[in-house]
Amino acid sequence: MADIQIRRMNWLDVDEVTKVEEASFAIPWTKEAFMNEMLRNDQAIYFVAVHERRVVGFIGVWQIVDEGHITNIAVLPEYRGQGIGNLLLTQLIEFARSKSLAALTLEVRVSNIGAQKLYEQFGFENAGRRKRYYQDNNEDAYIYWAKLGSETDGHIAHPRD
Repeated sequence: MADIQIRRMNWLDVDEVTKVEEASFAIPWTKEAFMNEMLRNDQAIYFVAVHERRVVGFIGVWQIVDEGHITNIAVLPEYRGQGIGNLLLTQLIEFARSKSLAALTLEVRVSNIGAQKLYEQFGFENAGRRKRYYQDNNEDAYIYWAKLGSETDGHIAHPRD
């Protein structure tokens, strides 16, 4: 894997994060949406993956009381398959634990088998289905949940082999 650093996102990263978003999703969030997340949403926390001073991936979560909702995770197509999603999710879980969050949740396309496998490696479980969730093609979404707990109590910590 390339030399990747994971760090908190700041507003100066918004242009590059928007490019990653546009390369990853049929209906991407706008630059303005990310600026709003960074400057006005106190519940939003984002991390970026950086390779040679270039943002190549990111992950975001909304902290809602004692739970976290993963809003998005994306990696540039040319960097996929190198473990960057794994690094981002690991960082997010460590952050969630540091904030004493009890659980994480997210939605994922029914067709996105690769992402589902990643989440399942971290102990996420399929908890249901949202019908016609995605606006671009009315695809259903699976709802994934993971209880955090501590690293020693048998809940998710690091990816399973």
